[in-house]
Amino acid sequence: MAKVADPDEDLVKRVGAGDPAAVQAMVARKLPRMLSLAQRMLGDAAEAEDVAQEAMLRAWKQAPRWTPGQARFDTWLHRVALNLCYDRLRRRREIATDVMPDHIDDGPAPDRGLLAAETGAQVQAALSRLPPRQREAIVLCHYQELGNIEAAALMEISVEALESLLSRGRRALRTALADIAPQGVVKATGR
Repeated sequence: MAKVADPDEDLVKRVGAGDPAAVQAMVARKLPRMLSLAQRMLGDAAEAEDVAQEAMLRAWKQAPRWTPGQARFDTWLHRVALNLCYDRLRRRREIATDVMPDHIDDGPAPDRGLLAAETGAQVQAALSRLPPRQREAIVLCHYQELGNIEAAALMEISVEALESLLSRGRRALRTALADIAPQGVVKATGR
């Protein structure tokens, strides 16, 4: 088995050795992505924060025992976060609702912020209605920006299976979001 190159290897060693600066660097580097992943998978900001924090806690606890070369640390951390998300999804009792929860608009222009928030809410709702494996593939490739090979390895499926999940997920999203027209597009009047 070939050794896997890991850009986080030195950082994980330093975290494992108890270096406070390394812990801060790891949190700064990894927490936003774990939070984003959990938010997309769960659709709930509070749960996403809990999952991201738990994933970071597990990374900190695992760091002293981490064996470099078997897998990339980032891949392992994504798998931990995904497992935590699936644990929460399994425990949920689904309650169907047509109303999306309110959230704070912190954008500079209220009208653009409202349009973006509405579109974001529609996308998140459509994403949450996808089957879990399609949602996972979409989140990993489009929102976490993982390549197909890495996402497939993380999901423990072939690249072909991942591409099939992505294709079906994109098609379902396109259908669900067909009524969203490009907003704010102004045609040139020539004046």
